[in-house]
Amino acid sequence: MKITDTTIEAVILANGDYPTTPVPLKILSTAPFVVCCDGGANSYIEQGHTPDVIIGDGDSLRPEYARKFAQIVTKVSEQESNDQTKAINYLLAQGKRNIAIVGATGKREDHTIGNISLLIEYARKGAHVRTYTDYGVFVPCNGNTTLQTKVGQQISIFSICAKIERAEGLLYPIYNFTNWWQGTLNECTGTSVKIEAQGEYLVFLNY
Repeated sequence: MKITDTTIEAVILANGDYPTTPVPLKILSTAPFVVCCDGGANSYIEQGHTPDVIIGDGDSLRPEYARKFAQIVTKVSEQESNDQTKAINYLLAQGKRNIAIVGATGKREDHTIGNISLLIEYARKGAHVRTYTDYGVFVPCNGNTTLQTKVGQQISIFSICAKIERAEGLLYPIYNFTNWWQGTLNECTGTSVKIEAQGEYLVFLNY
């Protein structure tokens, strides 16, 4: 897994804090296709950009932008999913599966946790998706996984419904975690980490 993945087909800008560090900003600036969740579009437009699509229930898009960019607004009024999920569903329907998400953290902690946990749901739908924050990248995993890393890179593993069996390339040994905190704050000792597990889990790699 490379942090800057050149195979990204689309980028979702969510309605958290707008990115401020080089990795997510580069991903956003070089995106071949940008979908803004309706609130995220406000900041993106203020930065001088025009999204390819604005999607959501329309509750947080500024009225003047809703009018100006009406031709690219896709309003989805159902409340069973959040705007980030609506953006994922839109892209999957367009045949785009290699997706990066930025701007999904910050502002509200409950939204942050929800947005990150949804990565597992998206992977179940067949999306190859990652969330890039200002500090690192969240990667949804299922079963045995090998990730490209750097010596000394900080890593955390969050078990969702997995049986974590063993790993290679980590400073501290791992075990079958029963709580989220137990897999946090580890360190990579080489250029790859191999995790053996059954089930789904999230990996966070600090840049």
